[in-house]
Amino acid sequence: MTPVRSPRPQRPQKKFFHRRKFCRFCTDSNLKIDYKDPHTLRDFVTERGKIMPRRITGNCSKHQRALTLAVKRARMIALLPFAVSES
Repeated sequence: MTPVRSPRPQRPQKKFFHRRKFCRFCTDSNLKIDYKDPHTLRDFVTERGKIMPRRITGNCSKHQRALTLAVKRARMIALLPFAVSES
């Protein structure tokens, strides 16, 4: 006969409020993605120059693709840097 194990004591569950992310461009119709506007694009680029993923920014996939294209275009005409130098 096998011994009956007592159930493992339960850990207390962490209770936290997960804030729902939302697409900034879907909610505000006045805000447009434009490669000629580096001030808007800088919100979606890290200080190292990388484009932030949509799981961080909360953008929808349609606007994330447009945003990526706009950042790349702004880099080509030198409105945004490709990378920040380590000095």
